[in-house]
Amino acid sequence: MIDFDPFADMSDDELDAFLEGEEGSAESVSSGLPEGFRSGFVALVGRPNAGKSTLLNACFGEKVAITSPVAQTTRRRMRAVINRDRCQIVIVDTPGLHKPKDSLGTELNKSALAEINDVDVVAFLIDASAPIGRGDEWVANHVAKSRARKILVLSKADKVKPEQMLAQLEAARKLVDFDDELVISAPEGFNVDTFVSVVASYLPEGPKWFPDDMKCDASDETLVSEFVREKVLLHTREEIPHAVGVLCDELEFKGDLLRVHATIYVEREGQKGILVGKRGEMVKRIGMEARRDIERIFDCRVYLGLDVRVKSGWREDEGQIHRFGYGAEE
Repeated sequence: MIDFDPFADMSDDELDAFLEGEEGSAESVSSGLPEGFRSGFVALVGRPNAGKSTLLNACFGEKVAITSPVAQTTRRRMRAVINRDRCQIVIVDTPGLHKPKDSLGTELNKSALAEINDVDVVAFLIDASAPIGRGDEWVANHVAKSRARKILVLSKADKVKPEQMLAQLEAARKLVDFDDELVISAPEGFNVDTFVSVVASYLPEGPKWFPDDMKCDASDETLVSEFVREKVLLHTREEIPHAVGVLCDELEFKGDLLRVHATIYVEREGQKGILVGKRGEMVKRIGMEARRDIERIFDCRVYLGLDVRVKSGWREDEGQIHRFGYGAEE
């Protein structure tokens, strides 16, 4: 292999001028920002169903991350950009940390843990309505090792009585030496704005990392796949949700119509039969509800076609896991 230096033919003066030009370009992106403007990244981490995606949607003011009562709903890291007058916060939603039962679970844990060491703030979400257990302690051990500022967030405040909340708060304080703590109810909007303000106070001063019109870093195809998978989770039970993977095969604008096709993959023929349903009623229902979300996101008419196929053992196949986009980034 031959080493290549793109600056080898530049003089010191030319290189200095080039670097000054690059810095000037970066400054122009964030020109006009108020003094003391803060920006940075906050990772939402915690056990499955702790309310991470619900909090992200509440902060953003619009649904961009899927939610459901099913564990491991979040399989992809998603970054959503929150713009305020004096700050820009990039919220990183991560898969719930859990004891993996297959290769997919291992990859989801790797993805979540990688974010803990690569952000300015870690928000550790704990469900106020569920007892703190060994799983929370395991997550806490990883959070404690992070160099980021740490915020305890007790979620689902609307589901517990004040005395239960106080007891949960005392127990959670023993897990990590937190820089701050907060009680929230994202569905009701309780303390959501306060959460944004608290996070912003721990971010460094800096430029805007993303333009104002950027919502999240998910591709159009990813958003389609995720909204289809969400409807599968909401309408099926038992082993079906964990065996489901979705790929968007086609996404094409034709005038004011967006034509979309996605394939839902399961691991067994019996699971396929459940998803298709009698006379195709289940897959039609999934498609109808997913189409509404897709139309809202893209603000246009949508034609959505769905297929259901069997891909045996895909959750143990690292290649297939990455093909679906569920693997940890290298």
